[in-house]
Amino acid sequence: MWSAQGTTTLSKEKMEDKVRGAWAGKMIGVMFGRATEFKATGKTFDGDIVWRPEMVESSLLEDDIYGQLSFMMTMERYGLDVPADSLAKYFANAGFPLCHANLQSRKNYFDGIPAALSGLPENNMHADDIDFQIESDFIGFINPGMPRSSNLMCRKVGRLMAYGDGMYGGMYMASLHTQAYLTHNLDDIVGNALKSIPAGSGYAACIRDVIVAHKADPANWRTAWQKIQQKYGDIDICAPYHTFNIDAKLNGAFITIALLYGQGDFRKTMEIAVRCGQDTDCNTSNSAAVLGLMYGYAAIPGDLKSYIPQIADKNFLYTTYSYNKAVQQTLAFISENVKRNGGKVDAQAYMLKTQQPKAPKQEQGFQNIRMNYQVQVRDKSSWKFSGEWVDFVYGDGDDDLYAEALKPGASFEINFSGAGVSLLGSWNKDAGKAKVYIDGRFIREIDTYYREEAGKYDVNRAYIFHQFGLKDDKHILKLVVSEDKNSASSGNKLYVERMIAYKTISK
Repeated sequence: MWSAQGTTTLSKEKMEDKVRGAWAGKMIGVMFGRATEFKATGKTFDGDIVWRPEMVESSLLEDDIYGQLSFMMTMERYGLDVPADSLAKYFANAGFPLCHANLQSRKNYFDGIPAALSGLPENNMHADDIDFQIESDFIGFINPGMPRSSNLMCRKVGRLMAYGDGMYGGMYMASLHTQAYLTHNLDDIVGNALKSIPAGSGYAACIRDVIVAHKADPANWRTAWQKIQQKYGDIDICAPYHTFNIDAKLNGAFITIALLYGQGDFRKTMEIAVRCGQDTDCNTSNSAAVLGLMYGYAAIPGDLKSYIPQIADKNFLYTTYSYNKAVQQTLAFISENVKRNGGKVDAQAYMLKTQQPKAPKQEQGFQNIRMNYQVQVRDKSSWKFSGEWVDFVYGDGDDDLYAEALKPGASFEINFSGAGVSLLGSWNKDAGKAKVYIDGRFIREIDTYYREEAGKYDVNRAYIFHQFGLKDDKHILKLVVSEDKNSASSGNKLYVERMIAYKTISK
């Protein structure tokens, strides 16, 4: 590789080695951290980390990879300029399971919400979640040295499920990969990727705090972890009632801690990502992909990659892509993308016209909103139910009490104080619609039908309604089960488990 101002040339052999390393890193990393996913929330993981080379086969079943391969499949069919609505259509109709922001994106598509609006906070309570961050790698892979081109793609794909810091997590991660093509200096890779997101965003502030902590104490990652946990550990709009934290900022900080303190060593980097806790399979997968791309497949230690050749032609869940297919399609996209961004490709090499990172205009979701308190259905004295309701408990480790409405006309009222409110429960195949009122004013009708049960376990509850921008005062929330229902639903039921009231905070 040689480099000059604004240009970089990579041989065909070197480019393929980097792409192979990137996808191998994703696969190795996701399984290195899989067993510890959310085993340590709000604390570090200090137990044993088990690795056997054959564990990588289970990466074929992981959403960290099959989610973004779905986008690549749609781009292969319709081209790099594929409309966002086409991406949303095929993502929504794919057979693989989804959670959190991705699941809400799928629900939004079926509810008729356009792709360009699907990630907005008013349509997605998970807009700050990690989802786009874990599936934006491929965008960086196909934009070598081109962070501006990467950001444009991120804007289109990421809007399906993300906004604000959730969007910036994807942009930052993709930009890390664009920079890993150009240098082995991880400080530079992180610093340049940070320039791809707005400096005033919460995400950028969080990554800067990691950089500052690393400069102050480059030998002890736990010092950085403690500072990040203390400042950001309780910030999670998705599950603010739990130490579980799926916010993109916090997990992006853990990726950055792993990269900076791991010093380019695969095992050390992955171990730090795991020991930081929270979403360990995602964070380890992202960080290992950066190193895999930076060094190339040939440099990945043998005990990490030795099983990949045995599964290289097996397809990832509900996709037509294997590891080998993902590599070849990534290279095809690179060739097209390099040329459309002013570079050249010949039989021997890729001549990249590199780009300086540039941040988009800032957007910030859920600004100054925090949970004030919650009221669960088990506190029956706070809820006023009318009509036919029964108690319901999932069991199987989820012992929270639900209220299940059986017929149209069933209703409830609950008082709350604050500037916003959300209602959590479940979507289901037999769930219906409901009209929502706040202080006697009709807000909208919600549709809680979904093609399968969604909402089991407290950190996976479905947000069946939310509303912000209220006067910070006392209010009454009322829901009435509608006569009408989704034509696909087998019933008019409503499943409610808790209400969250929100307050505004000063910056």
